[in-house]
Amino acid sequence: MPLTTTRKQELINTHQTHGTDTGSVEVQVAMLSDRINQLSGHLQKNIHDFSSRQGLLKMIGRRKRLLSYLRQLSDQRYAALIEKLGIRG
Repeated sequence: MPLTTTRKQELINTHQTHGTDTGSVEVQVAMLSDRINQLSGHLQKNIHDFSSRQGLLKMIGRRKRLLSYLRQLSDQRYAALIEKLGIRG
């Protein structure tokens, strides 16, 4: 269930902070959020796929750590990203 190259490029283009940005916190969180959404849909259909569930929990933890790091850097960037992705309530 990896992201396709075109989907990955779309995420980079919409969340990058400058022209050559491919690894900023915003881009990483956007990619993780997309993969989390895909995997959540998969797990709703395949309830007993425990290894994928473990991978999902690891991705959620990684996204949470990245978001807390971004919040320490800048509350404005954090709030903008949360609103743009539609996560956290």
